Amino acid sequence: MGVSTPEQRPANPPGTDPTIAAPPAAPTSRSTVAGPGTAPPTAPAQASRPRSTGRTIGRTLALALLLFVTVLLVLFVMFNTQTVDISLVFTDVRAPLVVALLIAAGLGALLIALAGAVLRARRRNR
Repeated sequence: MGVSTPEQRPANPPGTDPTIAAPPAAPTSRSTVAGPGTAPPTAPAQASRPRSTGRTIGRTLALALLLFVTVLLVLFVMFNTQTVDISLVFTDVRAPLVVALLIAAGLGALLIALAGAVLRARRRNR
């Protein structure tokens, strides 16, 4: 009986990205019975797939969203530059419309955050 060597396999299995480095091959053991003075065979570690492709797509989408929101904010500021009268409780103020809208949005967000905090506190006390 002759001893044969295993065939060389390609670095990356078919259907995988050839630009990503192949994971290191798990050591193979031809014998399942441990000899005297040797450690028993261990289960091969699962080869973890690199997740660089998913991270790259996520970063690209995040960058595209950031760029889109930035363009929207610049357009918002450019189209809302006219000065308006803001009537406060004790005084009247003249300010650009964009400032008034941003202050109103900030106060609305603050009210929502406070309402959320109150609801969380009520749930904790039950």
